[in-house]
Amino acid sequence: MAASVGPGCLRLLRGGAPWRSRRRHCEDIALSHFLQSLRKLPLRTFSTNARKVHTAPARTLSLLRPLLFLVATGGGYAGYRQYEKYQEREWEKLGLEIPRKLAGHWEVALYKSVPTRLLSRAWGRLNQVELPHWLRRPVYSLYIWTFGVNMKEAAVEDLHHYRNLSEFFRRKLKPQARPVCGQHSVISPSDGKILNFGQVKNCEVEQVKGVTYSLESFLGPRIPAEDLPFPPATSCGSFRNQLVTREGNELYHCVIYLAPGDYHCFHSPTDWTVSHRRHFPGSLMSVNPGMARWIKELFCHNERVVLTGDWKHGFFSLTAVGATNVGSIRIYFDRDLHTNSPRYSKGSYNDFSFVTHMNKEGIPMRKELAVWDLPASPSD
Repeated sequence: MAASVGPGCLRLLRGGAPWRSRRRHCEDIALSHFLQSLRKLPLRTFSTNARKVHTAPARTLSLLRPLLFLVATGGGYAGYRQYEKYQEREWEKLGLEIPRKLAGHWEVALYKSVPTRLLSRAWGRLNQVELPHWLRRPVYSLYIWTFGVNMKEAAVEDLHHYRNLSEFFRRKLKPQARPVCGQHSVISPSDGKILNFGQVKNCEVEQVKGVTYSLESFLGPRIPAEDLPFPPATSCGSFRNQLVTREGNELYHCVIYLAPGDYHCFHSPTDWTVSHRRHFPGSLMSVNPGMARWIKELFCHNERVVLTGDWKHGFFSLTAVGATNVGSIRIYFDRDLHTNSPRYSKGSYNDFSFVTHMNKEGIPMRKELAVWDLPASPSD
């Protein structure tokens, strides 16, 4: 059988099969043209008798793929971390020792790549927004319920008194809420949970049991410097000898974790003289006990302010470490300090001396005096 399909076309000599192939080829071309026209159309909705159907350009879908991948990866990793925390809580209930698993270098680098300083500044701006009078009680009540805040200790229990979250976060306590013990030389400088305390050995300090950090990395070199990167580390013995200047003395440390529901002002833990302040710009990673067990030298990575001086037994130091959404550290007698500021880069530190020609001793502190607070707002 022979058939002709028109002028200039090939003749199909093998019955009906070639004709069907030609028709399928034409249908494929028409379908491809139809799909290309759909890509040029904006997002629309059209109705059928069954349900509404949404169509979107392929370009929009291709742009969403990396975002969906990141969300899925991050969600999976967060779920895995929550599962590990659940296991740790179960081990604690059974009285078993939690297996030690430290974060790898890539995990720490990935965490530090998150713009926590920028996010903390944005959160601080949000916390300074004045809330409507009718909204204050439900917002603060949710915060109180979430973090277990004891408002009976607050100097002002009326929730409508606090204009914004920053004021509520920095609330004052009643004078009788924290009586100062006059029989002991050292008192706790703040509310919180003691993560670790004891003697400093081999110039290493425990942030939690079994996880340590270098004392020199945390405090910086003994000799003050301004806006310089860290010099080569000195030997452990020589750095310790720079701090312990009295024969027979030893160094002791205490790490206190402040939960979001705690009173967030620091007070002087003893009678001493502050002679020097050192500010370390850094990350603002979470400092909760779980993170302290997971990231080695966590406190050395984070932004912190180190006050050093002397008390009756020699060297004394008090350090405030910033955390996620709590990047601002304010010292009442140091108005020049600005933390979590974009003007400072990581990997450096800034020194300031309180000893001057007019004041050769420094700033005297008494153990009941408030030193600073950690407001949930950016520095002024």
